[in-house]
Amino acid sequence: MNNRIQIFDTTLRDGEQVPGCGLSKNEKITIAKALEELGVDVIEAGFPISSPGDFQSVEAVSKEVKDVTVCALSRAVEKDIEVAADAVKHAKRPRIHTGIGTSDQHVFTKIKTTREDILLRAERCVKYAKKFVEDVEFYAEDAGRTDNEFLAKVIQVAVNAGATVVNIPDTTGYCLPEEYGKKIKFLCDNVIGIENVAISTHCHNDLGLATANSIEAIKNGARQVECTINGIGERAGNTSLEEVVMILKKHNWLNYQTGIDSTKIYPMSQLVSSTMNMPVQPNKAIVGSNAFAHSSGIHQDGVIKNRDNYEIIAPEEVGVDESSIILTARSGRAALNFRMGKLGVQLSKDELETVYEKFLEVADRVSVVNDAELKSLVSQYLITNTNF
Repeated sequence: MNNRIQIFDTTLRDGEQVPGCGLSKNEKITIAKALEELGVDVIEAGFPISSPGDFQSVEAVSKEVKDVTVCALSRAVEKDIEVAADAVKHAKRPRIHTGIGTSDQHVFTKIKTTREDILLRAERCVKYAKKFVEDVEFYAEDAGRTDNEFLAKVIQVAVNAGATVVNIPDTTGYCLPEEYGKKIKFLCDNVIGIENVAISTHCHNDLGLATANSIEAIKNGARQVECTINGIGERAGNTSLEEVVMILKKHNWLNYQTGIDSTKIYPMSQLVSSTMNMPVQPNKAIVGSNAFAHSSGIHQDGVIKNRDNYEIIAPEEVGVDESSIILTARSGRAALNFRMGKLGVQLSKDELETVYEKFLEVADRVSVVNDAELKSLVSQYLITNTNF
């Protein structure tokens, strides 16, 4: 089986659905170009039927990017599909992403129809989309809560109708990793011809399992992961692109590859955060401000001796300049001496003891001891020839 994992970025579509994170056409173009440089395979540029502005944005992105598939979302409605097709008609590699809800919850309470009708609509939407583009992705919304036997029937219909990609969304973030992985495996074993299409994941993070579910799906046969920069998206967000990419890179024994240039991950994260006015939580994996920061004395000593003691990712691998040794009341002598060295101050063992005692007094008063305070300590308690 092909071990190349396609990265489908939906920052411009699902990510933009976060309240207050709407993007202008020019902002979408800027992010799309950066995503292309990052190395994503597919950019879901928007939902063209939703507004004239979104149509124009998808159309503009389709014209601007050249080496990536541009995808437009639609419902299983002919007008939606027509508008999506028109929006991506200038793309070098256009894709229409269409589909319908498949869980009993959606079928009976949202769409208010029957399972039989869902099968008919699934077939029709894929066949209609194929009239406009060759590359058609079908989504089975709320597949995570859909009975596997019925889900297989829906996916079989989509495959037979000509879908090139079948998307199995865990729309509500409900599934456990083992459960989601088994769902993908069930489809691989029970849908005729599924080996000729790509199985895609689209996981939400309502229970904090989006990344874990995506990885488990890959291990069971999925070859496309739908994700966003910084994991932004509806409610608790989507699968985080940077997490999936770095998990696959660090666990290279799994033998999966992506086309992502990981050194561009942190700059990409910062671009999305600033453009969408969506701060990255400090403890966010890979791209948070604390991801490569160390304040515990035991950890600092270990990192100073050999960063592999506490860092499984080198900062430069993801575009971060360097690790940070943050001085707090939990810091030890090794960290203080290290930071002093960065300031050009070489301390003897006795001098270090003197400064360290005074350092702890300062650290108990402030949350973080900065360079100015370190210089003041040296000036007050040591006679040195150092010129700061």
